[in-house]
Order: sequence, then C-alpha cells, then structure tokens
Amino acid sequence: MAKNYADTAKAVLNHVGGESNIAHLEHCSTRLRFTVADAKKVNSDALKAIPGVMGVVGSGSQCQVIIGNDVIEVYDELIKLGSFNNGGSAPSAGGTKNLSALILDFIVGIFQPLVPAIAGAGILKALLSLLVLAGIMDSGSAWYRVLFQAADSALYFLPIMVAVTMSTKLNCNRLVAVASVGALILPGMTALMAEGTSLWGMPIQNIGYSYQVFPAILSVAFLYFVEKSVTKISPKPIRVFFVPLICFAIVIPVTLLILGPVGFTVGQWLTSGILYLYGRLGWAAVALLAAILPFMIATGMHKALVPYAVSSITEMGTELLYMPASLAHNISEGGACFAVAIRTKNPDTRSAAISAGISATFGITEPALYGVTLQNRRVLLGVVTGSLAGGLVAGLAGLKAFVAMGPGLAGMAMFVDVENSMNIVWAFAGFGVSMLVSFISTSLLYKDISAVEATAMERTDDSAVLSPLSGKLIELKDVNDEAFSQEILGKGMAVVPDRGELYAPADAKIDTVFDSKHAISMVCSNGAELLLHVGLETVRLEGKYFEPQVKNGDNVKAGQLLMKFDLDGLKHEGFDTVTPVVVTNADAYQFDKAAAGSVKHGDLIMELQKKGGAR
Repeated sequence: MAKNYADTAKAVLNHVGGESNIAHLEHCSTRLRFTVADAKKVNSDALKAIPGVMGVVGSGSQCQVIIGNDVIEVYDELIKLGSFNNGGSAPSAGGTKNLSALILDFIVGIFQPLVPAIAGAGILKALLSLLVLAGIMDSGSAWYRVLFQAADSALYFLPIMVAVTMSTKLNCNRLVAVASVGALILPGMTALMAEGTSLWGMPIQNIGYSYQVFPAILSVAFLYFVEKSVTKISPKPIRVFFVPLICFAIVIPVTLLILGPVGFTVGQWLTSGILYLYGRLGWAAVALLAAILPFMIATGMHKALVPYAVSSITEMGTELLYMPASLAHNISEGGACFAVAIRTKNPDTRSAAISAGISATFGITEPALYGVTLQNRRVLLGVVTGSLAGGLVAGLAGLKAFVAMGPGLAGMAMFVDVENSMNIVWAFAGFGVSMLVSFISTSLLYKDISAVEATAMERTDDSAVLSPLSGKLIELKDVNDEAFSQEILGKGMAVVPDRGELYAPADAKIDTVFDSKHAISMVCSNGAELLLHVGLETVRLEGKYFEPQVKNGDNVKAGQLLMKFDLDGLKHEGFDTVTPVVVTNADAYQFDKAAAGSVKHGDLIMELQKKGGAR
C-alpha cells in the first residue's frame, strides 16, 4: 500500500503544536528536527502513534521525530503546510532554559548540514586514493588532479560553509557572514598575514584559516551582535548598505586580531583533548564508545561528537575514535536486525527488520534502533555485544578514518590509507566481527514476542486496557448508536478498524462468545467486565463474516487473537464497522483514556483504577 506522506506530515505538524510553535525545522538522514517555542504543546504519545513515525526524542526546546528512510518525503510535505522560521532560535520551552539542550540544538544546527558535503568530498578523495593504489588511475593524470581539487573544495571552503549554517542558525545576514569569513582565506589577505602585517600596533597572526571551523563560528557570532546593534542605530534610508559597511569594518579586523586565533586554538585544544583521552584509554576507548552509542543516538547526544570529528579530520587528516566506534555500532545494528528477521514468525516484524538491517549496514541506524533494537531489550543487548567486539578490533588495530560520515558498506573507502594498506583490511575485519557477533548473540537472546506481549510484560499492574484493533480510536460519544454514545451499556472507547482481527485487550477470562458471534464479553484479571462489540447492528448477520477463535470459559492473554472477521464483507453489506470497547461495570473504576487518533492493536487506550472500597 502506498504511503501517504501528506497525512503523516499533517499529523506531525498538529502534534508538535502547530506552525506557530515551530521556531526552526530541518531534517537529517532519518529525523525531522524541530526547535519548538513551547515544549508543553508537543504531544509525544500522539506523535509516536502516527503511522510512519518510528519514535520521538525530546529535550528542552528540541523535538526530534524519527521517520526513517522516508524523512525527505515527509519533510517536503511539511514545508508545503507552512512558513517555518529556518533561522532563529526558539524561545526556551515554558520560559525555562535547558542549557544542555540549547547547546546540543545549536551544535546540531551548525554541523549537521555540513556532513553531506564533507562526506561526499571525503569519499571521493578516498576512492581516488583507492584507484591509484589499484593502479587504475595515475596520480599525475588530469582526471585525478581535477577530481582531487573538486573533492578538496568542500574542506578548503569549510569556513564558508560554517558561515552559512551559523548565520542561518542565528538568523543574521548570510551573505555578509559569507563575505566576512571569506576574507580570512582571500589570497590577498593570506599574503598580508604572511608579510607580518599589524593593526593598531597588534600583529596579525599568520594562520591558515582554510579547513577551519571554530574561527568562522566565533566570527559569525560576533557579526550577529554587531549587526543587531548597528541596525538599531542606523537611519532606515541607509540601512541597506550602512549596516554591512560597519559590519565589515569591525568584524573582519577583530576576527583577524582576536577571534580567529582564539578559534584556531580552540580547535587544537579539542582535538588534543580527545587524543589525550584516546592515549590514556587506548583501544578500550573505541570499544566503550561503540558499546554506548545506541544510548547516545537514542537521546541525540552523539551529535556532540560531530564537531570533534570534523575538527580532527581537518586538523590532522584522520580521526581515531568516533568513526571507528560508529562502524562497529552501525554494523552491529544490521547484524541484530538480520537475526531478528530470521528468528521472528511475524511477517511485519521480518519486513521491518530486513529493511532496517540493510539501512544500518549502509550506515543509517535510526530505522534499526527505533524500529527494532529499542523495542526489545534482548536485541539491544545483542547490539551492545556486537558493538563492543567490533570496537575492540578497531581499537586494537588503531583504525583510522579519513572522512566524517556514518560508516557503512557504501562508505568503507573512508578507511583507505595510502600510507598503510592494512587500515582498510582492519576496517573490514571490524565490520565482519561486529556483524557476526551481533548476529549470533541476538539469535541466541531473541525471543519472538508480539508488541502487545512486550507492553504487558513491562507493566507492573493490571490496570491497562489495550486496543483490540488497529485503526482509528474515537470517543464513545461519537459512535452512531445511542446505547453506546450515551454510555447506557457502560463507559469506554471505540475503534474504527482497518483490518479484520480482534485481539484481547487484557489478561482475562472469556465470559460469553455471543451466539451471533459479533461480540465477546470477558472479565479481566482486575475485575473489569469488558464488552467488545464488532460493528453496529451486526447481530442481524447471525454470525455471517465472523470467526471466533475462543470459546466460553477460555483464559486469554493480552494480545491473543479472539476473532477474525471479514471487514470488507461488513462494509459491502453496509454495516458501520466501529467497534466499541465498553467497561460494563464502569462505576467501580476511575478512567484515564488515551487521546483519539490512529491506533495499533496493543496500544494503550484506557487505564482503570478501582475506586476506594470497590469490589
């Protein structure tokens, strides 16, 4: 069935609080990244229930909606629904600033857009090196030299790209930012620095700003404050040229004298700090990082390592920690998914696991992480085991990465080292160990249980009533039958089904399977008496289209199939298929109901707590 990206986008927009609540919107390879004005307006549970949404990660003003491989299509539909401010930062959620969340949001906003260009250029360089090593291409040929310079441009002009992403994040003049930072690598300016030029008696340090990140960040941050201040005092008729004029005159000299050298030093310190940690822990650092990456990615904290990776590669040309650890983790996610695909008997789970496993093997882990790994603790343990083993191999070998990207099968050229041909061999060794260990451990650990059974196992009480059907959850008052809408038979919810399968909403004993087969009553383990009534007026069918799978007196578990019915047949006969789920002894219970919307069988729709003294 074709996916409806427009409906997914509309539902996502609604549950993040609408257009007015979105201060910033962008996407990465698998996630929609929202910066929201008020985090209290975000309905995470409703977002998770949307078909096509794999998970939600929220912290402070940042809300990440995990879509998977369809993220671009959903993003494109979102853009059609409103004018989102892809520049300014959001106000703090609820008036309270979460510093760590704001910092992470800022880092992601600056560095995430850089990754595709850096990764593409880096892989092109690596492939050129591979072709030379294989004797297929001559390093002195015109093709090699042209393509090498083309690949080098993304790194050489990294300060310019940072100026674009930084100015976009701060919502200041992008072209002025580009020109200000571009002045640092202008041939005439680099000649002045080489000559030992001074300003106001202060020498301009001779620093090569190409390939640098932090000088550009500081320069544009300073530009933001200068631009805002000058705009306030500038006469409106001349503002169009006066503000850029003053910005150039102030920002560029201050950057050359102070901010540029400070940013250059910060980059060196960051790289030195990580190398110190690597030197102290050695190979263990890679293994430990690989093992905890599933948890870091789940919370979005792995993005905090991107500045280090970019800085390390631009400073030293290599990266020793994050990329090797990511290789071990990514491939372990793939191995675990393939194990689940083989072990499971559920065709939907198998299909999702195969798709997610392929994505992870190629370096995109979110579909695997949110669609498979985090759904089952045993699978998560298999991934951690495989990541640790693969990380040990990478760490012991001193594996080096030469490109900042998500490591995977398509990007293994990122480990090509022209000075050490064994580096790529060790990369494939880590790849194989991660895949094999994760696959074997997950195969041994995995237990094929349904999502409903997993939900029931995680609960510590018997208050839950799960949806017996997949479809659309509605209030009883919206059912077109007074016996249900006026709660004459009891309180509850109703589901408009999209498939003909009725499942047990709780652990219970079957009280009655009606002779007309269209309804089942049961007594739950907490004493609640439930009536499941498939369709309205369907008693007139006298059992036609209904196939009960249980009988009176049976004990059933939550998620167990109770009935099959011909949904298309009911519709063809003109019957309303809405299925009320009614608590007939409702007076003895306090209710907490789920919000109306899309629902899958096994999702929580009600919680029942006995009133004091009720029996």
